[in-house]
Amino acid sequence: MSSDRGRLVVISGPTASGKSTLWRRLVDHPRMRFSVSTTTRGSRDGEVDGCDYHFVDDARFDAMLSQGELLEWAEVHGKRYGTPRGPAVEAIDAGYDVVLEIDVQGAVQLRASDLPTISIFIVPPSREALEQRLRERGTETEEQMQRRLAIVDREMAASSEYDHVVINDDLERMISEVEQLLGLEASEA
Repeated sequence: MSSDRGRLVVISGPTASGKSTLWRRLVDHPRMRFSVSTTTRGSRDGEVDGCDYHFVDDARFDAMLSQGELLEWAEVHGKRYGTPRGPAVEAIDAGYDVVLEIDVQGAVQLRASDLPTISIFIVPPSREALEQRLRERGTETEEQMQRRLAIVDREMAASSEYDHVVINDDLERMISEVEQLLGLEASEA
């Protein structure tokens, strides 16, 4: 890796916008690392502790907060999520870009940090498309889905605070656009 410092690559967007699919593709690049978030929510089918998230209880999350172990944190849909400080800073100092999939609340906190950051907000082509994606995912009750949809407008309003807004109307095109924004093609050659 080069001696140049890496940066935080902040990926945000409303639920079911394609954020997880995007970061999974980005971390295939040798310059990219993924920051595994810590959360107080339970795991979904197929999620692995330490790979998809660090699943902790409220007491452990509180301890991490009080000990300054989180770069940022937010409460989202009634659960808390945070970015562990140590691994992210180590990777940046080693010259890697660290991908963070975080809520708009966490992105605000990171803009106030001294770490080099580029922020990208992923939006669906329409609210109807987002609702259809969420229903097809089938991981939430109707009540949970309505709560998530109620937050969408607030999240979408925050998109103007990001360095880049990318529409996910075609998955491969969206991923290619983000790779170009991050300069990944040039470094692969």
